[in-house]
Amino acid sequence: MTKVPLQQTPDGFYLNRTPWFAFLLLCSIFALWAAAASMNDVLIAHFKKAFLLSDFQTAFVQSAFYLGYFFVAIPAAMAVRRFGYKSTILIGLVFYMLGCALFFPAASTATYGMFLMALFVIACGLSFLETACNTYSTLMGPRETGTRRLNISQTFHPFGAMTGVYVGSFVMFKDSDATREQLTQMIASEAAAQQLEMIQSTLLPYKWMIAVLVLIFILILITRFPACRGNTESREKKHGLLQSLSRLSRNSRFTFGVLAQFLYVGAQVGVWSFTIRLAMQMGGMNERSASWFLLTTFATYFIGKMIANLMMRKYHPAKVLIIYGVLAIVLLAYTILVPNISAVYAAVGVSIFLGPCWPTIYGLTIDGLGEDTGVGGSLLVMSIVGGGVMPVFQGLLSDATHGNMQLAYIVPLLCFVVIVAYAYSCMRHNRTTQAGADAVVAS
Repeated sequence: MTKVPLQQTPDGFYLNRTPWFAFLLLCSIFALWAAAASMNDVLIAHFKKAFLLSDFQTAFVQSAFYLGYFFVAIPAAMAVRRFGYKSTILIGLVFYMLGCALFFPAASTATYGMFLMALFVIACGLSFLETACNTYSTLMGPRETGTRRLNISQTFHPFGAMTGVYVGSFVMFKDSDATREQLTQMIASEAAAQQLEMIQSTLLPYKWMIAVLVLIFILILITRFPACRGNTESREKKHGLLQSLSRLSRNSRFTFGVLAQFLYVGAQVGVWSFTIRLAMQMGGMNERSASWFLLTTFATYFIGKMIANLMMRKYHPAKVLIIYGVLAIVLLAYTILVPNISAVYAAVGVSIFLGPCWPTIYGLTIDGLGEDTGVGGSLLVMSIVGGGVMPVFQGLLSDATHGNMQLAYIVPLLCFVVIVAYAYSCMRHNRTTQAGADAVVAS
């Protein structure tokens, strides 16, 4: 049987088939940025004790991280237009490695602000990676399977997330660590020594991360990646960045999608960031024991993704998103209202219904953007800044209610109400489009 030559489809964006080795290598990068993001959830609990922070102050970990996404997404889109997807990915990996390396001077100075700077630089690299990889994954094959292909790529996300939590929690947390209350009762020199030891324990996971990043960088460098922009280059020269932004700002379906993605990432990060704190509060356990709940969270997240991938073979992605969104709202309401350890299990269960949200919203939002696909993708990556905004509101709500972590979950619940509304609007749009197509065929 003759193998079909790999080439772009007539519209100049998608490929006629998927180059599987390059695609799987691309998928591995999804696991890499998931590991970085999930270690933030461990760092929040770790820094809270090491630097004696409030819930509001710990939320700055996510704010610094996701602001990096926000500020770099447009430059990343420009890099894609100028250099292509592969070169943009390599740039992102370099920034990622640089950010990991900055953890070493941060640990030496033992300053919270320096750690936040390191996380910001890591996020700058991840912004390049996500801007390139999310869109590239969608384009790396036929258009009709673009959203499904992105969901497959995102299936690698929970593996990276679980690895990040496992490595981070079991290297950083020790059963012998002093509690926050014990630290406040120690003499100053003894407390400072304990805190410095906790800060130094953050380094080993980032050493390992640098080694993995170097390996992936080399593999990407020597692997041939097909272009997905061939006959669009002349149009991109004619229609610049400002023109694309102008068109996209007038596209109500696109702007609603960006809002939905902003709120989704905020909800996801909010649920995960405070899982350890919720388990400690409701279950009376230490950080290391509570981190098992976060690890289980990512396992359920993977299960939710796999089920969604199967459902999308039969149902439209927007319909799957509605079902998942409604069930997430139910579990979040349970987390808020039930005053016992089962609320923690409900919070863990929410992650089942987070599974398909990011890639589905992304795929639905960029579908049909044509020459504006690259810029549209970068704006969706910018919307990741929601992950730095919503946890701050959760931290403020927790502090305002004397540390009540359950009430903080009101924030992600409200986010999911809007996400379900977006999915419903996509369903209506799909029905209208399909009805129009059927009418044309009938005529």
